[in-house]
Amino acid sequence: MGIRVCKFGGSSVADAGQLRKVRAIVLDREDRRFIVPSAPGRRTGDDVKVTDLLYRCHKAALRGESIGPDFDLISERFRKIAADLGLDSKLHSDLDEALADIHDRIQNKARTDYAASRGEFLSGLLLARLLDRPLIDPTELIRFDSNDRLLTEETQDCISERLADETCGVIPGFYGAGPDGEVITFSRGGSDITGAIIARGVAAEIYENWTDVSGLLMADPRIVNAPRTIEQLTYRELRELAYMGATVLHDEAIFPVRRSGIPVHVRNTNDPEAVGTEIRRGEANLSPTGRITGIAGRKDFTIIALEKTLMNSEIGFGRRVLGVLERHDISWEHIPSGIDTLSIVLKSDVLADRIDALLQEIQTECEPDSIEIHSGIALIATVGRGMSHAPGTAAQLFGALAKAGINIRMIDQGSSELNIIVGVENADFERTVRAIYDEFVPLNPS
Repeated sequence: MGIRVCKFGGSSVADAGQLRKVRAIVLDREDRRFIVPSAPGRRTGDDVKVTDLLYRCHKAALRGESIGPDFDLISERFRKIAADLGLDSKLHSDLDEALADIHDRIQNKARTDYAASRGEFLSGLLLARLLDRPLIDPTELIRFDSNDRLLTEETQDCISERLADETCGVIPGFYGAGPDGEVITFSRGGSDITGAIIARGVAAEIYENWTDVSGLLMADPRIVNAPRTIEQLTYRELRELAYMGATVLHDEAIFPVRRSGIPVHVRNTNDPEAVGTEIRRGEANLSPTGRITGIAGRKDFTIIALEKTLMNSEIGFGRRVLGVLERHDISWEHIPSGIDTLSIVLKSDVLADRIDALLQEIQTECEPDSIEIHSGIALIATVGRGMSHAPGTAAQLFGALAKAGINIRMIDQGSSELNIIVGVENADFERTVRAIYDEFVPLNPS
């Protein structure tokens, strides 16, 4: 039997009731051997995440203030979970000791990363007792260099050596250790990254990512009413959708398992029987797909449109434009072009008050015939591995937008033909997403 590594998000470990669901899921299969918990998330809409409370404690300590009020909320929450789970006798002294140590270290101005990581550590302590499995601290497994960059291969070696004789365990997410042994946290998708690293390290058969939704959706449910779940997709499709704003799971957070070809299965802790979403490295063994896999988008882009006669024959024109962006420390998002035109798509918030200086330098460096600025642009990506094999997909998409009376300001398609990106006015963003979804997703699938 293979190994399954299971990561449970903050909503899955928010209180005792959720942790009972986690226990039932883990014990349902013998191969769910290594468990990676997040810090407890919100229990209600006005609740505060444990990690946010820890950040507040750390800031208070740096100001020379007592962390007592916020830390009391943290202590009470973990003690209540332990009591509700009936773990008082098994956990009482360990939990008290851990809370006292964490309090003292944060009050004495421990590093930010240490403070931020303690929610995962305490969550792991509870879950290890609940499952009767060893708690394995990720500082023994995950290594960072002096610049807080993950040491991938050293980490792989540490995991292989440390877990060689472990049949199971609970490993808190979000952090590892630097060269001095001090805690270092991941900057984004922390527990997702930990789960993926452990899955690669133990050569898992599958990495299960348990959250509060039944997989990735074909569109944002705040825009499209009850969009379908994406049952299967490739890492390349996930990359496109995640970049354009699709949430639940970020592609960068699962890079370790992508490299090793380990499938990821996104599941719902509150509905474990739901199919969820399976993500694989390639298209092999994936079920046939319709023309599109999903739709995602974001607002607030700015397009700098350059025009210059005989631009195509002017050696180095594009390089000079990108050189200006580099000198201003600005990254570009897309660069659609024509024979005498070049458009640069940028996030509006990175331009801020730099737009005038940027345009002046482009004019001086590249001498375009004209420069036009189009702000307030939304980008919508229609993604699908089946698109390149279905003639007329682009025509169908543009026809749907024409019927909806939506003016397209920009069109960009990747060379892989995996996606089609359209730029529209911010005000047309939601209508565009709905028009595309309604065009490609039948109301009553066979």
